[in-house]
Amino acid sequence: MNTWIPRGVALAVIGLGAAALITSCSPGSGDGGPPSPEGATPSQGQALAEPVTVVSGLQAPWSVVVVDGVTLISERDSARILEVLDDGSTRVVGTVEGVAGAGEGGLLGLAVDDEQRLYVYSTATDGNRIQRFILTGTAGGRALGEAETLLDGIPSANVHDGGRLAFGPDGMLYATTGDAGRRDAAQDRGSLAGKILRMTPDGEVPDDNPFPGSLTYSYGHRNPQGLTWSDDGTLFATEFGQNTWDELNIITPGANYGWPAVEGVAGEDGFTDPVQQWDPGAASPSGMTYLDGTLYIANLRGQVLRTVPTADPGRSVDYFTRDYGRLRDVTTGPDGDLWILTSNTDGRGDPSDQDDRLLRLPVQAP
Repeated sequence: MNTWIPRGVALAVIGLGAAALITSCSPGSGDGGPPSPEGATPSQGQALAEPVTVVSGLQAPWSVVVVDGVTLISERDSARILEVLDDGSTRVVGTVEGVAGAGEGGLLGLAVDDEQRLYVYSTATDGNRIQRFILTGTAGGRALGEAETLLDGIPSANVHDGGRLAFGPDGMLYATTGDAGRRDAAQDRGSLAGKILRMTPDGEVPDDNPFPGSLTYSYGHRNPQGLTWSDDGTLFATEFGQNTWDELNIITPGANYGWPAVEGVAGEDGFTDPVQQWDPGAASPSGMTYLDGTLYIANLRGQVLRTVPTADPGRSVDYFTRDYGRLRDVTTGPDGDLWILTSNTDGRGDPSDQDDRLLRLPVQAP
């Protein structure tokens, strides 16, 4: 297999060139792609191969998590949580009651704590909420227990609902919330809109949050949808911009990321600039995960899997450009490879007969 970069090299603004040479086969790129840019350096330990379809026929999937070796998927519009079976079929674990999504709202993010409890972000009639469920049964027979609402009343709308949940290395639950079309709310630390929230697994305010008595961890966000941590504990987040710049941010406690006063790199006092920005047509970054020195970012409008080395987060390389359409989420699967969710049946894509799909991307040492 030759070493090359597939078509669609990233439109990164901060940093020039590519992050790495990564061994990759991009389906539909029969000519092997253009040569690697001058100055590219070897990948930090991982290679990309050709994704394999694990599950097909999903309807607007949004989040994928692994619970005790079992893969679960949320479907935004059906409000169903699906269990992936060994033969590539799925079964319904449960339907989350009270989901009243429209547009970008619905059943969104999933996360799992150390006790294998499932946390769910969804849109109800009175706003977005975070609930916790006990999972009963074993592989092939998982079911949802009763819902316990940890937080509700998060502003919701047909657009900009945020929705990503993730547990940090500190054991705390982090949640992204969009501005729900209320732009000024992103700058209001008393509002739950346009924030990254940090809470205990029971939904309480941690004593060491940056603003006493507040779940707000960072603010000034438009619509963040990706959260992940590198090995040294650095928190990265992706964010949808409006018409100018989508962002990759390093999140620090109490920082203001500028929306709606600024978008992208502004260099203005009081605001924290992104470490990388892209034109929205090349990005719309959603789910993100970290593996062995590299961030993997699923992009919707850009229809690419983007890689960013955490040692130099101003650089990036794109893979599988338009090969699988819109990409919503990416995470580490039960076997250590990457799980990727497509998002072509969400009303904005051009679905094929197999869409939507869960893809398995083998990742092996070079």
